[in-house]
Order: sequence, then C-alpha cells, then structure tokens
Amino acid sequence: MLSDTDRARIEAAVKTAEVGTTGEIYCVVAGESSDYREVPIAWGAIAALAGPAVLLAFGIHVTAPDDFGQGWSAAQMSSAAEATARAALSGAIILQCVLFVVVAILTAIPPVRRLLTPRPLKRERVRRRAQEQFLAKNLQATRDRTGVLIYVSASEHMAELIADEGIASKVDAAAWDAAMKQLMAGFKAGQPAQGFEDAIASCGAILAQHFPPRDDGNPNELSDSVVVLG
Repeated sequence: MLSDTDRARIEAAVKTAEVGTTGEIYCVVAGESSDYREVPIAWGAIAALAGPAVLLAFGIHVTAPDDFGQGWSAAQMSSAAEATARAALSGAIILQCVLFVVVAILTAIPPVRRLLTPRPLKRERVRRRAQEQFLAKNLQATRDRTGVLIYVSASEHMAELIADEGIASKVDAAAWDAAMKQLMAGFKAGQPAQGFEDAIASCGAILAQHFPPRDDGNPNELSDSVVVLG
C-alpha cells in the first residue's frame, strides 16, 4: 500500500507538523478493518429464504426427486395430495440448502464480499478498528492528552480521525473534515503519500492554533513513523 518513499514522506510531514504544536500525530494504514465473515452467511440465508418464494412468484414449482421419500411409510404416503405436498416441501428444503451453500461460497470471494458488504457496516468496523488502534498505540497516554490518530482502511476506502480528550474539548469535530477530504483525495488519485502530507499539514495547523509548543523543548512523545497493518 505504501512504498518506502511514501513512508519517509509521511514521517517527514509528521515531524514538520509537530514542530509548531504539542499535539502528537500518529498515522496508521490497514489493508482491511474486518474479515466481515458474517456477510457470506447473511447473503446465503437471504438467498435460501427468498429463493423458493421468488420461484413460486414466477410459477415455478420445485419438487424433490422421486426417491427422496422412500423411507416414509405407506400410511404417510397414502394420498396423492399428501405425496405431492411432501415432495414440494422437500424440494423447497433442498433448494434452500443448495442456495445457501452456493451463495455463501460465492460471496466469500473477497472482491464479491467487499462489493456486497453494506457501507454502514464497513463504517462501523473502520471506526471500531481505529478506536482499537488509538488505545493499542497509547495515544491516550500523552502528557496533555493531545494525541491525534489518522487511520486509513484501504479496502473500505474509508478513514477515521480520533482526537484525544485534550483536543476534543477545544476543537470541534467538524474542524477535521477538510483534512480527511484531502487524505481520501490522495488515496483516490493513487497518491497516498500526498494525501497524508496534505492532511497532516492541515491537522498541524489546527493543532498549532490551540496547542502551541511548550518551553521545555516540546519533546516528541509518539513515533512519527506510519504504521502499516496487514
């Protein structure tokens, strides 16, 4: 996702932005924020439930093979109407099983799964993974609670920015919108490093307004290197 040159550019952009602020900017790029393993199961279940009804709506009747009910007793199969009903029910069940398996297998193919995963679910998983990374990388441990996480999930084409409470108490969440648009514009254009550079510069300008450097040399509390997750 990022070349060595890209990583070097992003790290340099973070260093430059942090010169003018006590804020700490931390960048993470993930290939995908979730495996969405429930998506193939959900689509398989939908196909299994809807398949027989759709066929019936078009006047197509599904029945089981002639030998499907051989294990039933003569009393159970005494009437032709009952036999027809059982065959229709058995056929519907077989069809549902086949549809579930086939659709689940097809939607488990990564490109298909990505296409069929609802966008709100993607957004929720990206936000959750970003929150996990914020805590895992100890962004909440800075002295003035001025850590900012910029998180990009490449597969979902989504990004999240999380600002620690020291920043959130002074900076409105909408203030970061322009930076996030710059970030995603770079990724869409196939220039992720440029997107990060623009976004980091914008974040640095916002942080500098509210959190200027301290007189103690403004020590760097977090790594400036971008983290790439598989």
